[in-house]
Amino acid sequence: MVAEDIAKVVKALAPELVEFIRVLVRTPSLPNEEHAVQRKIAARLRTLGMTVDEVPTDFAALRAHAAFNDDGFAPNGRLNIVGRWRGSGAARGRGSLILNGHVDVVAPGNLTQWNDPPWSGLLRDGRIFGRGSCDMKAGLAAGIFAVAALQRAGLQPAHDVLLQSVIGEESGGAGTLTTIVQGYRADAAIVLEPTGLQLCPVQSGALTFRLRVAGRAAHAALRSHGVSAIEKFGLLLAAVQHLEAARHAGFANALYDQPRFAAPISIGTVHAGEWHSTVAEELLAEGRMGVFPGETPAQARAALRAAIAQAAAADDWLSTHPPQVEWFEGQFEPGATPVDHPLLQALQAAHQAALGAPAAMRAVTYGSDLRLFTNHAHLPAVLYGPGDVTLAHAANESVAVDEVLKAVHVLALFVADWCGAART
Repeated sequence: MVAEDIAKVVKALAPELVEFIRVLVRTPSLPNEEHAVQRKIAARLRTLGMTVDEVPTDFAALRAHAAFNDDGFAPNGRLNIVGRWRGSGAARGRGSLILNGHVDVVAPGNLTQWNDPPWSGLLRDGRIFGRGSCDMKAGLAAGIFAVAALQRAGLQPAHDVLLQSVIGEESGGAGTLTTIVQGYRADAAIVLEPTGLQLCPVQSGALTFRLRVAGRAAHAALRSHGVSAIEKFGLLLAAVQHLEAARHAGFANALYDQPRFAAPISIGTVHAGEWHSTVAEELLAEGRMGVFPGETPAQARAALRAAIAQAAAADDWLSTHPPQVEWFEGQFEPGATPVDHPLLQALQAAHQAALGAPAAMRAVTYGSDLRLFTNHAHLPAVLYGPGDVTLAHAANESVAVDEVLKAVHVLALFVADWCGAART
């Protein structure tokens, strides 16, 4: 009867859920601009009777932590919200739970690529459109409405449920790290990232790097008198591509759909030269270095440095003007929860009970806040939420309403089981 009640309540909550997601999307939350959306989330949590803490991120309190990343945004004042639904204290269920999601979003980019304004929250053909709809305001809303569904069904958990709405995930995880340093703990965590309702207990790491390549300026008509930093970068780019292929040649993991892209290396920006008729004197390239599960960031950094150094040593100019490798902003470790952990078993059972079929289990190639829970809070965590991650960070980002409702249903059943919910 509890499962049937939850299913009915989730269906009844659908209009309210959809409108709440649209409100979140219509509230822009770029880095340093998250306060407005966080106030709305805090207000919603208070309507559920949760104890709500406003937890500001302060880089001074985080800087000594091994997982800290200075992301270049405001060093203090950015607001995290933690709502606590207190358990009854009865000895039912497995334990307490964190439902975690981030509200920071990436910039919408070229607006001409959007069919509608990026902050529209438009509802069309069963989908909600706008920046942050998929990544990951819909997932965060699903966690909130799972709590609402349980309450409306007349259920009370035996153990605490913490709803965390954090900042800074896209640029290094300062928000979730703040909650860990401030002592917020539970027996398990679900990070509500868009996984298409797949269970994702393993993530690769990702390290942001900058490559400085020196050349020698000369008039373009006398090109042989100069050294083009752009041409020398071409040698280094080839070395990076070779390194990526070589690193993946010995890697195997059944959870990756494409193991040869488990820890990709990508150049994202290139800036060079001062004038079209001058040989480029310097080039700056920025990129992202993947880190395999089980590999340390230090090992990955050493591999890139070695590949760059080897390529430079084989070139007359670069051997005497060695390129510089710098590491900055997001430095995401890999993270993992054992695939046979009770957290995953319980979530799989809830998924099957709600949707009638087991969920696929996958690893993800991107960094996330999962690794902060597994590596630094020392608790099991899994990525699970609605949305297609290939739509994240893209123009015309959207999420399917039906999938969000499925997520609410699964999460409500899971919380009822894991946290020992019973009739009030």
